[in-house]
Amino acid sequence: MKHVLVTGGSRGIGRAVAVLCAQRGACVSFTYLGNAAAAQETARRVEAAGGRARAIRADATREDETVRAFDEAERAFGAIDGFVNNAGIGTKLSPLADKTAADLEHLVRVNVYGALIGAREAARRMSRSRGGAGGAIVNVSSVASRLGSPNEFVDYAATKGAIDTLTIGLARELASEGVRVNAVRPGLIDTEFHANVGWADRASDMGKTISFGRAGTAEETAEAIVWLLSAKASYVSGALLDVSGAR
Repeated sequence: MKHVLVTGGSRGIGRAVAVLCAQRGACVSFTYLGNAAAAQETARRVEAAGGRARAIRADATREDETVRAFDEAERAFGAIDGFVNNAGIGTKLSPLADKTAADLEHLVRVNVYGALIGAREAARRMSRSRGGAGGAIVNVSSVASRLGSPNEFVDYAATKGAIDTLTIGLARELASEGVRVNAVRPGLIDTEFHANVGWADRASDMGKTISFGRAGTAEETAEAIVWLLSAKASYVSGALLDVSGAR
Protein backbone atom coordinates (compact mmCIF):
# COMPACT_ATOMS: atom_id res chain seq x y z
CA MET A 1 0.00 0.00 0.00
CA LYS A 2 1.92 2.97 -1.34
CA HIS A 3 -0.69 5.36 -2.71
CA VAL A 4 -4.34 5.37 -1.66
CA LEU A 5 -7.13 7.46 -3.16
CA VAL A 6 -10.13 8.06 -0.90
CA THR A 7 -13.33 9.63 -2.18
CA GLY A 8 -15.16 11.82 0.31
CA GLY A 9 -12.07 12.16 2.47
CA SER A 10 -12.62 15.51 4.13
CA ARG A 11 -14.58 14.25 7.15
CA GLY A 12 -15.84 11.22 9.03
CA ILE A 13 -14.79 7.75 7.92
CA GLY A 14 -12.95 9.09 4.86
CA ARG A 15 -10.77 11.33 7.00
CA ALA A 16 -10.05 8.52 9.46
CA VAL A 17 -8.99 6.26 6.59
CA ALA A 18 -6.72 8.94 5.14
CA VAL A 19 -4.96 9.50 8.45
CA LEU A 20 -4.53 5.79 9.18
CA CYS A 21 -3.15 5.14 5.69
CA ALA A 22 -0.59 7.87 6.32
CA GLN A 23 0.34 6.27 9.63
CA ARG A 24 0.92 3.00 7.73
CA GLY A 25 3.27 4.71 5.30
CA ALA A 26 1.08 5.50 2.29
CA CYS A 27 0.74 8.69 0.30
CA VAL A 28 -2.89 9.78 0.38
CA SER A 29 -4.99 11.52 -2.23
CA PHE A 30 -8.57 12.31 -1.33
CA THR A 31 -11.53 14.05 -2.86
CA TYR A 32 -13.91 16.52 -1.32
CA LEU A 33 -16.78 18.59 -2.66
CA GLY A 34 -17.85 21.71 -0.80
CA ASN A 35 -15.91 22.12 2.43
CA ALA A 36 -12.40 23.33 1.64
CA ALA A 37 -11.62 24.02 5.30
CA ALA A 38 -12.43 20.43 6.25
CA ALA A 39 -10.28 19.17 3.39
CA GLN A 40 -7.37 21.31 4.57
CA GLU A 41 -7.78 19.85 8.06
CA THR A 42 -7.64 16.31 6.68
CA ALA A 43 -4.48 17.19 4.75
CA ARG A 44 -2.96 18.66 7.91
CA ARG A 45 -3.72 15.50 9.88
CA VAL A 46 -2.30 13.27 7.16
CA GLU A 47 0.92 15.25 7.16
CA ALA A 48 1.04 15.26 10.96
CA ALA A 49 0.80 11.46 10.77
CA GLY A 50 3.92 11.39 8.61
CA GLY A 51 2.25 11.13 5.22
CA ARG A 52 1.91 13.19 2.07
CA ALA A 53 -1.54 14.49 1.16
CA ARG A 54 -3.28 15.72 -1.97
CA ALA A 55 -6.76 17.21 -1.60
CA ILE A 56 -8.72 17.20 -4.87
CA ARG A 57 -12.06 18.90 -5.33
CA ALA A 58 -14.28 16.55 -7.33
CA ASP A 59 -17.98 15.81 -7.60
CA ALA A 60 -18.60 12.04 -7.48
CA THR A 61 -21.64 12.44 -9.76
CA ARG A 62 -19.52 13.90 -12.58
CA GLU A 63 -17.57 11.41 -14.68
CA ASP A 64 -15.16 14.06 -15.91
CA GLU A 65 -14.35 15.18 -12.38
CA THR A 66 -13.81 11.63 -11.17
CA VAL A 67 -11.46 10.90 -14.07
CA ARG A 68 -9.62 14.15 -13.37
CA ALA A 69 -9.28 13.21 -9.69
CA PHE A 70 -7.58 9.93 -10.61
CA ASP A 71 -5.33 11.75 -13.08
CA GLU A 72 -4.37 14.40 -10.54
CA ALA A 73 -3.69 11.82 -7.86
CA GLU A 74 -1.42 9.85 -10.19
CA ARG A 75 0.48 12.97 -11.17
CA ALA A 76 1.03 13.78 -7.51
CA PHE A 77 2.14 10.40 -6.17
CA GLY A 78 2.25 7.86 -8.99
CA ALA A 79 0.12 4.79 -9.55
CA ILE A 80 -2.79 4.20 -7.18
CA ASP A 81 -2.70 0.79 -5.51
CA GLY A 82 -5.55 1.35 -3.07
CA PHE A 83 -8.94 2.91 -3.75
CA VAL A 84 -11.55 3.61 -1.07
CA ASN A 85 -14.95 4.19 -2.65
CA ASN A 86 -16.36 6.18 0.24
CA ALA A 87 -18.25 9.25 -1.03
CA GLY A 88 -21.89 8.98 -0.09
CA ILE A 89 -24.91 10.81 1.31
CA GLY A 90 -28.23 10.14 2.99
CA THR A 91 -31.63 11.80 2.78
CA LYS A 92 -33.60 13.22 5.70
CA LEU A 93 -35.05 10.55 7.97
CA SER A 94 -38.59 9.67 6.88
CA PRO A 95 -40.65 6.85 5.39
CA LEU A 96 -40.05 6.31 1.69
CA ALA A 97 -43.53 7.69 0.92
CA ASP A 98 -42.37 11.11 2.11
CA LYS A 99 -39.18 11.33 0.06
CA THR A 100 -39.06 13.70 -2.90
CA ALA A 101 -38.10 12.59 -6.38
CA ALA A 102 -35.29 15.16 -6.41
CA ASP A 103 -33.79 13.77 -3.21
CA LEU A 104 -34.04 10.19 -4.48
CA GLU A 105 -32.41 11.06 -7.79
CA HIS A 106 -29.52 12.86 -6.12
CA LEU A 107 -29.03 10.01 -3.63
CA VAL A 108 -28.78 7.44 -6.41
CA ARG A 109 -26.43 9.61 -8.45
CA VAL A 110 -24.01 10.00 -5.53
CA ASN A 111 -24.25 6.60 -3.87
CA VAL A 112 -24.68 4.33 -6.90
CA TYR A 113 -23.64 6.12 -10.09
CA GLY A 114 -20.72 7.86 -8.37
CA ALA A 115 -19.52 4.60 -6.82
CA LEU A 116 -19.77 2.80 -10.15
CA ILE A 117 -17.73 5.46 -11.95
CA GLY A 118 -15.11 5.43 -9.19
CA ALA A 119 -14.87 1.64 -9.26
CA ARG A 120 -14.66 1.68 -13.04
CA GLU A 121 -11.74 4.09 -13.01
CA ALA A 122 -9.91 2.06 -10.37
CA ALA A 123 -10.46 -1.11 -12.41
CA ARG A 124 -9.14 0.53 -15.57
CA ARG A 125 -5.98 1.75 -13.89
CA MET A 126 -5.19 -1.22 -11.64
CA SER A 127 -5.94 -4.12 -14.00
CA ARG A 128 -2.80 -5.90 -15.19
CA SER A 129 -4.17 -6.48 -18.70
CA ARG A 130 -4.55 -2.70 -19.02
CA GLY A 131 -1.02 -1.90 -17.85
CA GLY A 132 -1.69 -1.65 -14.13
CA ALA A 133 0.07 -3.42 -11.30
CA GLY A 134 -2.96 -4.67 -9.39
CA GLY A 135 -4.27 -3.30 -6.14
CA ALA A 136 -7.20 -3.25 -3.75
CA ILE A 137 -10.60 -1.57 -3.84
CA VAL A 138 -12.69 -1.13 -0.71
CA ASN A 139 -16.27 -0.01 -1.16
CA VAL A 140 -17.97 1.62 1.82
CA SER A 141 -21.41 0.09 2.16
CA SER A 142 -23.61 -0.04 5.28
CA VAL A 143 -25.39 -2.59 7.45
CA ALA A 144 -28.48 -0.69 6.30
CA SER A 145 -28.28 -2.90 3.20
CA ARG A 146 -29.38 -5.91 5.28
CA LEU A 147 -31.44 -4.09 7.93
CA GLY A 148 -33.54 -2.17 5.42
CA SER A 149 -33.76 0.92 7.68
CA PRO A 150 -37.58 1.17 7.74
CA ASN A 151 -39.05 4.58 8.58
CA GLU A 152 -35.62 6.15 8.36
CA PHE A 153 -33.93 5.69 4.99
CA VAL A 154 -35.07 2.70 2.99
CA ASP A 155 -33.75 4.61 -0.04
CA TYR A 156 -30.25 4.83 1.43
CA ALA A 157 -30.36 1.14 2.35
CA ALA A 158 -31.28 0.28 -1.23
CA THR A 159 -28.27 2.18 -2.60
CA LYS A 160 -26.00 0.29 -0.23
CA GLY A 161 -27.50 -2.99 -1.39
CA ALA A 162 -26.27 -1.98 -4.83
CA ILE A 163 -22.78 -1.46 -3.39
CA ASP A 164 -22.81 -4.98 -1.91
CA THR A 165 -23.69 -6.44 -5.31
CA LEU A 166 -21.05 -4.31 -7.02
CA THR A 167 -18.47 -5.66 -4.58
CA ILE A 168 -19.30 -9.32 -5.16
CA GLY A 169 -19.44 -9.06 -8.93
CA LEU A 170 -16.39 -6.86 -9.38
CA ALA A 171 -14.31 -9.06 -7.07
CA ARG A 172 -14.91 -12.00 -9.40
CA GLU A 173 -14.39 -9.88 -12.51
CA LEU A 174 -11.02 -8.52 -11.35
CA ALA A 175 -9.59 -11.55 -9.55
CA SER A 176 -7.42 -12.51 -12.53
CA GLU A 177 -6.28 -8.89 -12.86
CA GLY A 178 -4.54 -8.80 -9.49
CA VAL A 179 -7.20 -6.55 -7.98
CA ARG A 180 -9.03 -7.45 -4.78
CA VAL A 181 -12.45 -5.91 -4.14
CA ASN A 182 -14.16 -5.88 -0.75
CA ALA A 183 -16.72 -3.85 1.16
CA VAL A 184 -16.89 -2.63 4.71
CA ARG A 185 -20.42 -2.22 6.07
CA PRO A 186 -20.38 0.22 9.00
CA GLY A 187 -23.18 0.11 11.49
CA LEU A 188 -24.05 2.96 13.82
CA ILE A 189 -20.93 5.14 13.62
CA ASP A 190 -20.55 8.48 15.38
CA THR A 191 -20.00 10.90 12.49
CA GLU A 192 -21.67 13.99 11.02
CA PHE A 193 -23.88 11.73 8.90
CA HIS A 194 -26.57 11.69 11.58
CA ALA A 195 -26.83 15.46 11.81
CA ASN A 196 -27.00 15.62 8.02
CA VAL A 197 -30.04 13.32 7.94
CA GLY A 198 -31.82 15.26 10.66
CA TRP A 199 -31.04 13.59 14.00
CA ALA A 200 -27.83 14.98 15.47
CA ASP A 201 -27.93 12.74 18.57
CA ARG A 202 -28.86 9.57 16.70
CA ALA A 203 -25.53 7.84 17.35
CA SER A 204 -25.65 8.40 21.11
CA ASP A 205 -29.39 7.79 21.40
CA MET A 206 -29.46 4.59 19.37
CA GLY A 207 -26.09 3.40 20.62
CA LYS A 208 -27.68 2.45 23.92
CA THR A 209 -29.95 -0.03 22.17
CA ILE A 210 -27.39 -2.18 20.35
CA SER A 211 -25.38 -5.08 21.75
CA PHE A 212 -22.21 -3.12 22.42
CA GLY A 213 -24.14 -0.36 24.17
CA ARG A 214 -22.51 2.37 22.12
CA ALA A 215 -21.95 3.66 18.63
CA GLY A 216 -18.72 2.89 16.84
CA THR A 217 -16.10 5.40 15.76
CA ALA A 218 -14.75 6.42 12.39
CA GLU A 219 -11.33 5.23 13.53
CA GLU A 220 -12.65 1.72 14.30
CA THR A 221 -14.17 1.58 10.83
CA ALA A 222 -10.93 2.80 9.26
CA GLU A 223 -9.00 -0.06 10.83
CA ALA A 224 -11.13 -2.57 8.92
CA ILE A 225 -10.83 -0.65 5.66
CA VAL A 226 -7.07 -0.25 5.87
CA TRP A 227 -6.65 -3.93 6.73
CA LEU A 228 -8.55 -4.85 3.56
CA LEU A 229 -6.27 -2.54 1.58
CA SER A 230 -3.16 -4.16 3.01
CA ALA A 231 -1.19 -7.24 2.00
CA LYS A 232 -2.38 -8.87 5.22
CA ALA A 233 -5.72 -9.38 3.46
CA SER A 234 -4.06 -10.90 0.38
CA TYR A 235 -6.58 -13.75 0.01
CA VAL A 236 -9.67 -11.73 0.90
CA SER A 237 -11.85 -10.61 -2.00
CA GLY A 238 -15.59 -10.38 -2.44
CA ALA A 239 -16.09 -10.03 1.32
CA LEU A 240 -18.73 -7.87 3.01
CA LEU A 241 -17.21 -7.04 6.39
CA ASP A 242 -19.61 -5.67 8.99
CA VAL A 243 -18.24 -3.18 11.51
CA SER A 244 -21.41 -2.88 13.52
CA GLY A 245 -20.95 -3.92 17.15
CA ALA A 246 -23.03 -7.07 16.53
CA ARG A 247 -25.98 -5.03 15.32
